[in-house]
Amino acid sequence: MTTLRMAAVAAEFGRDLEEDFATAERLIKEARAEGVRLLALPEACLGGYLLSLDDDGEVDEGPPALALDGPEIRRLACLAGDMTVVAGYCEAAGDARYNSVVCVNGDGVLGNHRKVHQPLSEDASYASGDRFHAFDTPVGRIGMMICYDKAFPESARALALDGAEIGVVVSAWPGSRTNAATDLADDRWKRRFDLFDRARALENQIVWISSNQAGAFGSLRFVGSAKVVDPGGEILADTGVEAGLAVAELDVAQALETARRSMGHLRDRRPETYTYAGASRT
Repeated sequence: MTTLRMAAVAAEFGRDLEEDFATAERLIKEARAEGVRLLALPEACLGGYLLSLDDDGEVDEGPPALALDGPEIRRLACLAGDMTVVAGYCEAAGDARYNSVVCVNGDGVLGNHRKVHQPLSEDASYASGDRFHAFDTPVGRIGMMICYDKAFPESARALALDGAEIGVVVSAWPGSRTNAATDLADDRWKRRFDLFDRARALENQIVWISSNQAGAFGSLRFVGSAKVVDPGGEILADTGVEAGLAVAELDVAQALETARRSMGHLRDRRPETYTYAGASRT
């Protein structure tokens, strides 16, 4: 039996890159001390997220834009060393900026994903990605998503069909903007966050690692709730709404085989039936 020890982070990150790297380094060291080989840091952990998702005229220059082949990503890879680390950042690509997530280890970049689905006014700050793909790493075949991407079943399904054994979703998921709960644990947007995590793992029968920002930034109050979910949709580890590490150990290959043995959701698909009357419409 070959087990993988993995962890999802709930933590607070802001605009100051040096502070962000100090936080990332501390979390990587903490995870390494616990034997973690795959670590997911949150969306926008290098440079912070947006101050608001409302189109309220608030001036926000946004996080610093970093090149995928630039010194900051190389610095992250150096911190990762023999660990596989996933982290969100603002990607500079020509004149465009993307809300992106990168997967690195000491050898460099293993994979990169640009957020496809943009909620509320996020498209005013970022261009949109255009694909989902899985890629091989020393800890298994991984597929990555960012926050709102997980609200769309097609995102995780595309990754699972591309052979992803582990889905990693990084988020800056806030609490509800209206009728906000005093206690984040009772927040309706937190419930959605948790439901999406469990549903995406279960319907695709893959291991699921979900990181999130914690604390507050601008007008946003984040729900934390980093977690590891097994292919049956059961939560193996969860930080709750507080900052922390959700650490779990699992034989990924065995877990996938067991989950898919009787009812294989990917195997039993019937794509020819998945049509509707308006299929030709955009």
